Amino acid sequence: MKKIFASFLSFSLLAVSCASPTPTATPPPTPDPFATPWDDRAIFKAGLVPSAQAALEELDGASVYHIALDIADDLYHVAGTEEVRYTNKEDGALNEVLFRLYPNILGGKMQISNLRVDELTTWPKYELNNSLMIVPLAKPLEPGQSIVIHMDFSVTVPTTVDLNYGVLAYAEDVLALAHAYPMIAVYDDEGWNAEIPPQDGDVTYADASFYIVQITAPKGLTLVTSGHRVSFDEAGHVQSLTVASGPARDFYLVASPIYEETSQTFGDITIRSYAPKNSGDGSQMALDVASRAMKVYSERYAPYPYTELDIVSTPTLALGIEYPGMIAITSWIYDTENGLGTEYLEGTVAHEVGHQWFYNLVGDDQLDDPWLDEALTQFATLQYYIDEYAAEGGAGFVNAFESRWARVGKANIPIGLPVAGYAGREYGAIVYGRGPLFFVALKDEMGAGAFDEFLKEYTQSLAWKISTPETLQFFAEKNCACNLDTIFNEWVYP
Repeated sequence: MKKIFASFLSFSLLAVSCASPTPTATPPPTPDPFATPWDDRAIFKAGLVPSAQAALEELDGASVYHIALDIADDLYHVAGTEEVRYTNKEDGALNEVLFRLYPNILGGKMQISNLRVDELTTWPKYELNNSLMIVPLAKPLEPGQSIVIHMDFSVTVPTTVDLNYGVLAYAEDVLALAHAYPMIAVYDDEGWNAEIPPQDGDVTYADASFYIVQITAPKGLTLVTSGHRVSFDEAGHVQSLTVASGPARDFYLVASPIYEETSQTFGDITIRSYAPKNSGDGSQMALDVASRAMKVYSERYAPYPYTELDIVSTPTLALGIEYPGMIAITSWIYDTENGLGTEYLEGTVAHEVGHQWFYNLVGDDQLDDPWLDEALTQFATLQYYIDEYAAEGGAGFVNAFESRWARVGKANIPIGLPVAGYAGREYGAIVYGRGPLFFVALKDEMGAGAFDEFLKEYTQSLAWKISTPETLQFFAEKNCACNLDTIFNEWVYP
């Protein structure tokens, strides 16, 4: 989710968002997110383009989150209530369900109270510096069975951007709430995935889920969130916004009193940019780049799934961060009068938009297999430059990859290591430099036609699923009718 795109397009770190609208004379009533039936997915339809709406019938067993968030007047204290229906999609029974409490390792603090499983009070265990909550079950949850887990929680948001690029922070009049709710961990062939992530890479690994979220906040804030608006209301000094988002791998919220909105459309999709009024032409440039990148990726990989894409300027230390349907861009590169800022802005926006396909639409273990979304998104960004600026633009981007890899002497370090497997400058140099060069070499090996069909089939076949290195190799070999062990062993596998 976060990354640093440093040196003319090098590396970076995505959410459908929803700004609070100008209230009408008779605003629609604010629905109670906890009153929506668990199996009713009609509320999510308006947020998906027609080609993506089939997912509403196909994702059996996906977790459903009902969340209420109350942002305090000081903007860095948040109170919440969460009910989530979790279904056991595994082959065996589960005796516990694990939640990640990310604020406790992102410089903030999250506390849980009133924990219940199917209305029975229970007491959890905490591990990994209180960032892992283990919820015991009174009886095993058999395959196909579901439970509803209720909890209240509070979050104290850090007021600096020092940890993990400031993905969770209140600074410079901007509140960024990344991973600010208890999130169910992924259960896969390794069991429950839980570790303290290294600071260099993304912190989350998540299944596609559905979210209905009600936000109560001081009036005067622009609220930008994952998902599409269901309702909005104001009363006194408070505003209330309800949004629905899904399928999505996370829920993200940014709030600020200093945002100015600009927007444009790409077909049936509305792209909005939110930045301070002094951002000049940078906000419009971000819109233009996002629209062009969306066209490239939609044609080459799969249609963009949502009816909205939001771009927000934040004080993050990363150049950009991706969330489902939304990207956060660091504020300083909006200065288009600075040539360096302009280069960074185009490359960063194109990269983060690419993550809507590789991280959100096609998921992966971002801690153990970061190359599957980062290196592939770097290659997608290269494809954007080739399609926009022909061979000359592509050559400049390839040179940027080469320069990044050269930071570690072009060492033949595998691109398929976990984030924790890299030391010092290796993560950026290998995953963001050597990684996309692997896809250049793979395209040469397979042939351009087979390679393009491979990426299209890979993306569309794995929509809302989790990919692995072996899965990617399978689709590549299928489309070239060849054995690719040699090139994968040379570049990817340890």
